[in-house]
Amino acid sequence: MALNFILNGERRSVDMRATMTVLEWLRGEARLTGTKEGCAEGDCGACTILIARPSQSGPTQWQTANACLLTMGQIDGCALLTIEGLARNGKLASAQEALLEADATQCGFCTPGVVLTMTALQQQGARPDTEAIHTALAGNLCRCTGYRAIVDACRDLPAAQPELPAELPAATDEHHAGAETFFAPTTLSDLLALRAHHPDAVLLGGGTDLGLGLSKGERWRKTIATGGVAALRAVDERADTIVIGGAATFTDALPALTRRIPAFAALLGRIGSVQIRNLGTFAGNLVTASPVADTPACLIALDARMRLVSVNGRRSVPADEFVTGYRKTVLAADEIVEAIEVPVPAATAHVAAYKLSKRFDQDIATVVAAFHLDEAGRLRAAFGGIGSRAARAPALERAWETGKISALPTAAIAALIAQDFPTLADDQGAELTRRRTRGSWLYRRQAAAGLVRRFILETEGTSQPLTLEAL
Repeated sequence: MALNFILNGERRSVDMRATMTVLEWLRGEARLTGTKEGCAEGDCGACTILIARPSQSGPTQWQTANACLLTMGQIDGCALLTIEGLARNGKLASAQEALLEADATQCGFCTPGVVLTMTALQQQGARPDTEAIHTALAGNLCRCTGYRAIVDACRDLPAAQPELPAELPAATDEHHAGAETFFAPTTLSDLLALRAHHPDAVLLGGGTDLGLGLSKGERWRKTIATGGVAALRAVDERADTIVIGGAATFTDALPALTRRIPAFAALLGRIGSVQIRNLGTFAGNLVTASPVADTPACLIALDARMRLVSVNGRRSVPADEFVTGYRKTVLAADEIVEAIEVPVPAATAHVAAYKLSKRFDQDIATVVAAFHLDEAGRLRAAFGGIGSRAARAPALERAWETGKISALPTAAIAALIAQDFPTLADDQGAELTRRRTRGSWLYRRQAAAGLVRRFILETEGTSQPLTLEAL
């Protein structure tokens, strides 16, 4: 069955492989070559496009996305805007005019992606502040300008809303091309039935991780996409809990977390770029079970629970039991993550989340540390990046209960962490103590101890949390 979408204001219906990346189709069959291929990994932003999808809350808006990671099946029933669709009737869009006036282009390779990022930024209102500009541009790499001229162009942007189609086309729930089948269910019951019948299929959320394989030529015989199930996109903000649907993106969840758990929200703001956060899902970040994933340590420290569901029923699993080892989880072959239930800390609790990486923006973590000190003085501490999975630190927590941890030297705190994380191992159990990709196990342990020291100073009121402006 054909894929139906709106491209630059025109309805399109194409019969093709649903796992082809949008970038490949745009530059190939559509011959819209303004969208560039730079890294093909969602890092450089040269392939940035705008996508409008059915919204679960509030009005539909254009969102930036990396075309190199997005599959054609994911845009079925959506609208796309590329650089070719901005200028109308011979008149440049205001973002394009702003770049020209600021003399903010040189080689021009990154410019189409930058323009579309600026266009999305205009939806937030006129004259965005410095933080909003830097956040928006973090996903667009420019090797020529040094960014100052681009930032200047952003400061003078008028508020604008690119025209949205009056109605999005209807999506179809199954696509076939050769030996490939792409399922796009719209109800939870259909999704669970498909998962039970095709446990070997790739379960596709946002694709910000799995899509890396597609951009490098990988082929999937069977795919089940979760993004069309409205019930899984919901974020329910309750009195004492935030319930994040299994297909909810980081962008979907950020408003509620910013209001209720700002430390967690600040960490989410460093997951990839806006383009990545618009597509990436909480469930995907968990299910990949990477030891350096950004969210698991926070969810463990906050005592969150994963609600898992299959055709056989539901079960609830504590966050610290969901990941069982390197790239391993408790998920059965027919199960999916239906929701993540995150308790809201008491107003008197102290919550902190730290990410140590080589770059502040858009980098994989070396160490993630999360702490929840409740109103009774009890500590839940969790770390990612030190062991084969994110986990609690019971020896550290017991030391905290003595009330004397602030007197311990950093080396002694590192020794406590070594009790909780005796080695860094891969899925075969091989030790990675000498791995230098982002730091050895010894370095990670010492870095984690430094983050504990920072948390101690902040809770004692002798230090203020580090902000972007302070860097």
